[in-house]
Amino acid sequence: VQLQASGGGLVQSGGSLRLSCTASGFTLDAYAIGWFRQVPRREREGVSCINSDSAIRYYEDFAKGRFTISRDKVKNTVYLHLNNLEPDDAGVYYCATDLTDLCVISADYEYSGRGTQVTVSS
Repeated sequence: VQLQASGGGLVQSGGSLRLSCTASGFTLDAYAIGWFRQVPRREREGVSCINSDSAIRYYEDFAKGRFTISRDKVKNTVYLHLNNLEPDDAGVYYCATDLTDLCVISADYEYSGRGTQVTVSS
């Protein structure tokens, strides 16, 4: 089980990015997917999660109103839309799952993969 995050890049403060999460070897359809990030000089922190039918979406406080999680089952992809980015949002973002349909914001999932770098200039 391997997930891969992509879509990171360099943006100015206030800018936006859309991160994508894809999977190798299995479909994401039946599972809750979460995002967490590793920010320099801080502990890994959970960001958001979404359950299989998108009825449940949770966000950490810093993400509320700025980030949006969504999924496209046809494309087998989960997205994290990052809006109004701040320098403190810079870091490596990962998508992950515990292979359940329980939406829990966490920085410690059982399965993740390669992250994507987000850089925000002030």
